[in-house]
Amino acid sequence: MNFIEKIVSKILEIPKKAIFFLGLFFICIHVNATKNQSESVFLVSKIVGVDSTIYKPIYDSIKQIRIINLNKQKFSNQLILYIDSLAIQKYKLSNYRILIEGEKALSIWSEYPVKEIFHLNKKYNSILVEAATDNGNEVSEKIILITHFGVFNSLVAWFLYSILLIALVVSIYFWADLRIARDKYLLETEIVNRTRELSDQKSKYEELLTNYLPKEDFEKLQESTKEKTQRFKMVTVLFSNILGFTEIAEQENADRLVDDLDRFFFEFDEVVQRFHIEKIKTIGDSYICAGGIPQKNRTNPIEVVLAAFEMQQYLNFIKEQYSVKNHKTWDLRMGIHTGPVFSNTSANKKRLEIWGDTVNIASRMEASGEIGKVNITGMTYELVKDYFLCKYRGKMPVKYKGEIDMYFIEGFRPALSIDGFGLKPNKAFNIRLALIRFDDLEEHVMNILEEKLPRNLYYHNLKHTIDVTVQVELIGRGENITDEELLLLKTAALFHDTGFTEVYKDHEEKGVEIAAGILPHFDYTEEQIQKINELIMVTKLPPRPKNLLEQIICDADLDYLGRVDFIPVSGNLFRELSEHQIIENNINRWNQIQITFIEKHQYFTETAKRLRDVNKNIQLEAIRKLVEENN
Repeated sequence: MNFIEKIVSKILEIPKKAIFFLGLFFICIHVNATKNQSESVFLVSKIVGVDSTIYKPIYDSIKQIRIINLNKQKFSNQLILYIDSLAIQKYKLSNYRILIEGEKALSIWSEYPVKEIFHLNKKYNSILVEAATDNGNEVSEKIILITHFGVFNSLVAWFLYSILLIALVVSIYFWADLRIARDKYLLETEIVNRTRELSDQKSKYEELLTNYLPKEDFEKLQESTKEKTQRFKMVTVLFSNILGFTEIAEQENADRLVDDLDRFFFEFDEVVQRFHIEKIKTIGDSYICAGGIPQKNRTNPIEVVLAAFEMQQYLNFIKEQYSVKNHKTWDLRMGIHTGPVFSNTSANKKRLEIWGDTVNIASRMEASGEIGKVNITGMTYELVKDYFLCKYRGKMPVKYKGEIDMYFIEGFRPALSIDGFGLKPNKAFNIRLALIRFDDLEEHVMNILEEKLPRNLYYHNLKHTIDVTVQVELIGRGENITDEELLLLKTAALFHDTGFTEVYKDHEEKGVEIAAGILPHFDYTEEQIQKINELIMVTKLPPRPKNLLEQIICDADLDYLGRVDFIPVSGNLFRELSEHQIIENNINRWNQIQITFIEKHQYFTETAKRLRDVNKNIQLEAIRKLVEENN
C-alpha cells in the first residue's frame, strides 16, 4: 500500500514540475525579447490616415520587428508616416527616406520627418525607413504594415458572404418547413386511416340495418341521426374544474357534499343561461360551456368572463357559509379562450358538441390556472380589456401555436363597477355592453327587413332604415345625449319601419309589436322597451314630439328634406305612394303637395337646423321651378 502511495505522489509531482519549467521558458523568452527590443532602433512614431485615425507600431517579440495593423481598408492607399522626435534627438538625424517593398528605387532624401505613403496593394507591406545624420551616419528600421483589403475582405468576398448567409437562412427555413410538412403529412395520413376505419364500420352498421329494417324506416332513421357540422369564427370557451372534492368527500358527509355540488352546478346553469351561454357538458367535477354558439354574437367574450366571475363569487359565498359551520369545501379553477370552433348537432338529440384548437387551449388555460382565479388567453384579453382589470402572468407554450399570453381577471374597471370596488358591474357597464349587443340586433333586424320587405317599397326600404339609424346618432351626438339615450334612439330607428313587413297603413303599431317580441332576447328592460315604443310611434305623421329624443328621431326620419338628393328621393316616395294608391298618379300634384309640406315643416333640434335648413330651402325653390315649368 505504501508503494502505491509513493507512485501516486510521483505522478502528481509531474504537472507541478511541468508548470515550473514552462513558466521559466516564457520568462526567458520575455527577457530575450525585451533585450532585443532595447537594442533595436525605433524611427517610426506613428502612421496617420486621411481621417486622422492614428496607428502606432506594436513590437512583435517573436518576429523581433514592429508591426502596424491597418484595420480600415479606405486608409490603406494614402497614409502619412511620422519620424519619432525622440529618435531625431537621440541620433541627431537630419535626412530621411523610405522604401516600400516591390518598388525599384529608394525615395529621395528629405529634410522633413514626415512622409506620405501610396500604392499599398498587398496584405503585408514591408517598409524600410532610413535616416542619416549630418556626419553621414545612417540608421534604419523595418516596419511591416498589415492591411485588410485582401481577397477575403473585398467587396466581392463580402457579396459572396451575403449570398452564403442568405442561402443558409433559406436552407434553414425550408428545412423547418419540410419538417412541419412531414409532421402534417403524418398527421393527415393518420386522420385518413382513422376516417377510413370509421367509414368501414359505418358501412357494416348500415348493411346490418338494411338487412333487418324496411327501406322507408331505414331512410327515416338515417335522416334523424344525420349530423350537421358548422364552423363558428368567434366562440369563447370556458373550462372550470372543481378541485379537492374527492378528498373532502372522504372526510365529510358525502351525501351533503353531492347535494351541494348539484346546487352549485344548478347555479352555473342559471348563470350561463342568463348570459346567453351554451352549456356543453359536465364531466365529473368539470363544467364546460361556450358563448357565441349556436347563436352567433359579438358580446360572448365579455359575457363568458362575466359568468366566470359570477361563478367565482358564488363559490366564495359558499365558502363563507361553510367556514361559519367549520365545514370544508372545494376550490374552483377556470380557463377561458376565444377563437374558432367546429360544432355538430344531431336532429334526434338535444346536444351540442364543439371541437378544435380553441377548446384545447381553453382546457390548457384551466390546467395552467390557479385556484380562485379566472385565467384567460391574450386573445380573450384583447376583447375584454376595456371592461375588466387584468394582470399579466406570463406565457404558455402550445404545440403548433407557439407561446400564448395568459392573464388573470382581477375585477371590473372602477369606472364600470358599483362604488368603484370592481366587484359588480354598474349601469355604465351594462349600457356599454348593450351598445355592442346592438350590432347583433342590427344584423338580425336588417336580415328580417331584407327578406320580408315588399319589393315595391321604393322609399321605405332598407336604405331608409340605415339612413335614419345613422342620422339619429349624428343628431344625438350633436345634442350631447347620453349613451343610454343613444341606444334607445338607434334601436327605435332600427324598428320604426319594420311594420312594413306585414302591413302598409298604420305600420308604426305593427313595428311596436315586432320590437316587443324581439328586444327581450337582447336584454332590453321593460322600461327601455316602453321608451323605444314611444319613439317609434312619434314618427307617425304629422310629427308631434314631446321631448328631445322624440325631436331627434322626427328630424332624422325627415332628414331627406334637406339633403342634396331630395329630388330623386322624393320621386321614389311618389312612386311608392301612387302604387299603394295613397295619392293619385300626378307628378305635378305631388310637387304641389311637397311644396306645401316643406313650407310648413320645421326641424326641431338645433343640430338638424344647422345641418339641413339651408339646403331644405334650396330644394324648395327647385320644386317650385319644376311646378312652373310643368305649368
